[in-house]
Amino acid sequence: MFKLMIKLAVVLALGGALTGCIDANVDVQLTSASTAKATTTQIMGADFYAMIKMNAEQQAETAEPADDGFCAKGTLSEHKDGSASCVTVEQGAFADLTLGSKQRIVTFAPAGAGLVRVSLPTDKMKDEVGANETMDEETKKMVEAFFAGHALTVKFSGLAVTETNMTLSSDKTSAETKIKFLDLLQGTGDLPDEYYAIVQVP
Repeated sequence: MFKLMIKLAVVLALGGALTGCIDANVDVQLTSASTAKATTTQIMGADFYAMIKMNAEQQAETAEPADDGFCAKGTLSEHKDGSASCVTVEQGAFADLTLGSKQRIVTFAPAGAGLVRVSLPTDKMKDEVGANETMDEETKKMVEAFFAGHALTVKFSGLAVTETNMTLSSDKTSAETKIKFLDLLQGTGDLPDEYYAIVQVP
């Protein structure tokens, strides 16, 4: 059962950058009308990181295909308390920014002269955290325990933000929101269909 839960946790927590048992920060800075810089920071607790390392060691000792693993493409830092953090930076054309996910999570669309609409649909986030996975009640409770107390913070920025349903910064150059993973998993909270910002680009 323990090994099964490790595998489930790996699938749910490492399938994309926006998943649970970690706190995640996604910062998307528009650099032009067609390019952006996306910085994703993930912080994983000591207990869960220990399980991930154990799973990786077990896979290394067998012929079992290895999972992508935590921070396979980013800069990994292990901390004295046993926790770990991963920073991944992507920079380039909108279509090339995956934020470490298998599907495009953040979308970009022209919104007028010098403006780009950046959005993050909540249904895609639900897919990322496995909200639509079929599981029995006991397994569901265990998975929810992994996500409890953890959240995703999303920030969109540029020269100025002209419209948004997120929290606008005091200088009006960025918009930010914090989303609890449990709200995505359980369908609780007053979540919009998407979080968006219309951003003036350099």
